[in-house]
Amino acid sequence: MTNDVLHNSENLIWPKEDVTRVPYDVYMDKAIYEREQEKIYRGSTWNYLGLEAEIPKAGDYKATFVGDTPVVVTRDSDGSINSFVNRCAHRGANVCMDTCGNQKTFTCVYHAWAYDAKGDLIGVPFKKGVNGKGGMPDSFDQSKHSLQKLRITTYKGIIFGTFAESMEPIEEYLGEKMRYYLDRVFNKPIRVLGYNRQMMENNWKLYFENVKDSYHASLLHTFFTTFGLNRLSQKGGIDLDETGRHHTSYTYGAATEKENSYQKEKVRSYKSKYTLDDPSLLDGRPEFDDGITLAIQSIFPGMVLQQIGNALAVRQLLPKGTGKSELVWTYIGFEDDDDEMTKMRLKQSNLVGPAGFVSLEDGGVGELVQKGIVRDKDKFSIMEMGGNDVKSVEYRVTETSIRGFWKHYRELMEL
Repeated sequence: MTNDVLHNSENLIWPKEDVTRVPYDVYMDKAIYEREQEKIYRGSTWNYLGLEAEIPKAGDYKATFVGDTPVVVTRDSDGSINSFVNRCAHRGANVCMDTCGNQKTFTCVYHAWAYDAKGDLIGVPFKKGVNGKGGMPDSFDQSKHSLQKLRITTYKGIIFGTFAESMEPIEEYLGEKMRYYLDRVFNKPIRVLGYNRQMMENNWKLYFENVKDSYHASLLHTFFTTFGLNRLSQKGGIDLDETGRHHTSYTYGAATEKENSYQKEKVRSYKSKYTLDDPSLLDGRPEFDDGITLAIQSIFPGMVLQQIGNALAVRQLLPKGTGKSELVWTYIGFEDDDDEMTKMRLKQSNLVGPAGFVSLEDGGVGELVQKGIVRDKDKFSIMEMGGNDVKSVEYRVTETSIRGFWKHYRELMEL
């Protein structure tokens, strides 16, 4: 083995400090997946859990995941937000089986151990036995058998959780640039308009790469190019935080005609004959002062904030094994939206989601990669578009944000 190569597991070989080459085995290796659960999801990260608007009242809760660990997020009677692992301290069964609701306590169906909204154990049936026989020993201390708790923080109504004992404040974790893009959307009270969920037959990192890859958007998504929503010839760019782990891709305005660059490159959507039966799908209303009409922001390790016209949504990416992942879409608007704006957002939501005119391909292209690499674990993907560095740029024909992801990934994973 040469000095410029790291051999990180039984199967994984990776050039030292190289973020332009990624071994295909990193998407398939079970040991890598287990290491991700430890080093990333239970490591030094703030994980997106949901929105405060999803649990506005005392007793409200939602079930979700950190990595593949099931957790519950609750609003207690004192207004505080809490989170705990959805696993009974007794025998390990889930204590919450619904995805959301309102209740003061959580009772395991197996042996009826009961917990409050903070995850503290408040009841054990037959703790003293029956007719003086059986029961828990005198040494049993109920206070020591609470559910495993996460540390919680919020930013602009976004709920984050971590297993790490020590984490920088969320403001530092996000960084100044990423806070700007969150602040521009979460600048007033929001309301949830609806949800979508989809299972994808590919490793979670393939989708996270896809989100960070603005270069593919107007090539894979012919709807974008055909109807002028997003073309690489428009003004835009990529912003990264200082670590490279988070990114935002942004575009200004709309393309009003088909640029020569797409004709020259023979992009398949350039001469499209398709039109819309209902052109009002693309009707929009300016609502952000900076003039950005399309923005995709990723917050490591699993949150995506999208603005496509007036279609706003938060996506949560969840790993479900080496070759499977789940995507949860939460569509949002603002409390002060008028009826016309709400209707506009709902109509434009057809652009995204599992069957969206734009996002449909994203749910399938990762599977094409997963199928294509299955017998070539020792080969590498290439990420050199725009160079080999990691930095913010004022154009989008680049893979800089993907390289930033892998840079931080390797640091956290110690690979």
